[in-house]
Amino acid sequence: MEERNELYPVFLKVNKLNILVVGGGQVGHEKLHFLFKSSPNAKVEVVAKWFLPETEELAKKHGAKLTKGRYRRKYLKNRHFVIAATNDAKLNKRVYKHAKKRYLLANIADTPELCDFYMGGIVNKGHVKIAISTNGKSPTAAKRLRQFFEEVIPENVNQMVENLNEYRSNIKGDFEAKVDQMNSITESLKVKNKSDD
Repeated sequence: MEERNELYPVFLKVNKLNILVVGGGQVGHEKLHFLFKSSPNAKVEVVAKWFLPETEELAKKHGAKLTKGRYRRKYLKNRHFVIAATNDAKLNKRVYKHAKKRYLLANIADTPELCDFYMGGIVNKGHVKIAISTNGKSPTAAKRLRQFFEEVIPENVNQMVENLNEYRSNIKGDFEAKVDQMNSITESLKVKNKSDD
């Protein structure tokens, strides 16, 4: 039987959640960069013994708090999830264990078995956002798929979404009737499969 990706995709309002990133090096910077690329107002604190200059610059630009020092369990208080991105595997594992005791979601960089979630490839065009996951198997494939979707999704997709949203708010009838009307309007957006011919 073919292996399946059983991840459940969600879109988190990270501007309303408290996030802790442990690690100020290259991997920590990368995680922080992708968080802010997707959600510039994410509420993040980064704790590390030292920070790359570009991490300090990124944090300042987006209002993230930088805490210089060793990771302590107390930093998990009032968090919704944690990302451990240090080059110390023992420390990363300790962060994971502490998170699990508090029922927090954790992402331990480069350790799929210690991840409750992955930070996949993201395509962002206005209101349209597509998340891509390879089940932690190939970040390179996710990157290539992201590049593909960025090219094929039209630049005016945001206007289409706005127009449909306005139309939806003016439709009369119950929920089911509205869904039926929206489905018929958007029918032309479906991609035809060769098997449909």
